[in-house]
Amino acid sequence: MADRRARLDQPNLPRRGVRVSYDPEAFGRLTEKIARFLGTGRYLVAQSVMIAIWVVTNTVPGLPHFDPYPLGFLTLVLSLQAAYAAPLILLAQNRQDDRDRVNLDEDRSQARKATADAEYLAREIAAIRIALGEVATRDYLRSELSRLERSDDKDSHRDGQRERDREKSKEKAKEKAREKERAGSPDAAEAGSDR
Repeated sequence: MADRRARLDQPNLPRRGVRVSYDPEAFGRLTEKIARFLGTGRYLVAQSVMIAIWVVTNTVPGLPHFDPYPLGFLTLVLSLQAAYAAPLILLAQNRQDDRDRVNLDEDRSQARKATADAEYLAREIAAIRIALGEVATRDYLRSELSRLERSDDKDSHRDGQRERDREKSKEKAKEKAREKERAGSPDAAEAGSDR
């Protein structure tokens, strides 16, 4: 018994005898081709023509009848064809269901990824909005600029007023100086003659 036990550290020896192997995918592809052909209009027309010829050949008097009137052989042939067509169609449908299931799983996976990406972007946008809440908005900037313009206008008005006041005070000082010169011009003339 110990000799027959398979060892995991050694490869299996090839078995003697005939081994039948087939590719299940190849068989599935073949059944799909047959099922696709059975569903075409070409097949329906060909089958209808063949059945019409069969019936005509076996019912027209004077022709040799290989399938007499109840057409039992035709019934047997059509039953066999239906017996093989139904499982082939079911196999093709099962393969299509498997492909649809894989596609659906992939679509769900992509939808989950898209949802996760959308949620991430929504969180990022919310974070940006919160951060921008502390930053000046367009309306706030406009109101501040208009307030500054008004204050600049007032300041420029005040500056203009101050400038005018300075000009007036300079004018007054010059006026006083002229008056002193006029009033003091005889003094100035006497002071100049004393020298």
